[in-house]
Amino acid sequence: MNRMVTVPTGYVVNLLQQARDQGFDTDELLHTVGIEPNEILTQTEFSAERFGALYQRVMYIAQDEYFGLLAGGKVPNGTFRMMCHAIIHCKTLEKALYRASAFHEICRGAQVKPLLVRKGRYAKIAFAPTDNADLDFAALLNEAPPSRIRTTLSMWHHFISWLLGTRVELKAAYFNFAEPDDLATYTTLFRSELRFNQHDNVLIFPARYLDYPLVQTDQSLRSFLKTAPFQLIAMVNDDASLKAQVVALIGKDFSRELPSAEEVASALNLSVSTLRRRLLEEDTSYQAIKDECRRNAALHYMSSPQLSINDVAELMGFDEPSAFFRSFKRWTGMTPGEYRRSDAFRQQLMTG
Repeated sequence: MNRMVTVPTGYVVNLLQQARDQGFDTDELLHTVGIEPNEILTQTEFSAERFGALYQRVMYIAQDEYFGLLAGGKVPNGTFRMMCHAIIHCKTLEKALYRASAFHEICRGAQVKPLLVRKGRYAKIAFAPTDNADLDFAALLNEAPPSRIRTTLSMWHHFISWLLGTRVELKAAYFNFAEPDDLATYTTLFRSELRFNQHDNVLIFPARYLDYPLVQTDQSLRSFLKTAPFQLIAMVNDDASLKAQVVALIGKDFSRELPSAEEVASALNLSVSTLRRRLLEEDTSYQAIKDECRRNAALHYMSSPQLSINDVAELMGFDEPSAFFRSFKRWTGMTPGEYRRSDAFRQQLMTG
């Protein structure tokens, strides 16, 4: 898919206004990232990638990694990176969110933390002051411009979706301010029931997502951090299919025993027969998805020259390298050694 991801030009206008309010030279900002002022005046949509570059520059010069977000203070550059490293190996989204909240208790600058509440079939993410916060949290919420609250909720939604490798489908999004003029922006972002003039700012979603494993790895995190906040502005994986949800549940750790069809069906609140029927409607099956995930993981590891073939076999959960050799040939038509000597491998090295 080569479709260019865009954001409303209002995002750019809001970011520049916040930068201007803090005394920054917005003309210099735009010049640094190669954006002409007339582009903002004449376009209704703006490249999310270029907006991300502008956002990166603003965060850098402001020395505030949570610039434009609900934070209650300046958050030093590098904080988000360290939070990601602190949570990337959590087994489930629930554990990752609890750890992210705990991280905000000890990091410098932030006085606001994400707050996870799980109740029955649904869970919610809201925000709360850190234990040692020195601020009037109610006043902070009431004085925050709607765009700041919208951006904060949207970025956390996109972040947890990135962690899972699939879009977390929201049940509702609540906001403590009146319905805005740009309601279409909220509809596009959250794709759920929207409620305004609420007592809190909250994302509500099915609790089953909390039991999903994180699919991201140290390697994918490095790529993610290089382009942040681009992937928090534009949804990385917009695939809402059942297959995408199954792939997210399988994850990327093949050194462990993979979940059974019964376990996956239970996590998705489906019967096994319904899971199989709906996957068949998408022209696939649970076994086919597992095979595809294994194949993709094997190719991913094999494309890392620092890993020996025996290393890859171990990462893929094979006790004997010979068993991995047979499986790899079944998946690709080549032995691991033949793949490492192939044009496809050399091309991967040049482009990766």
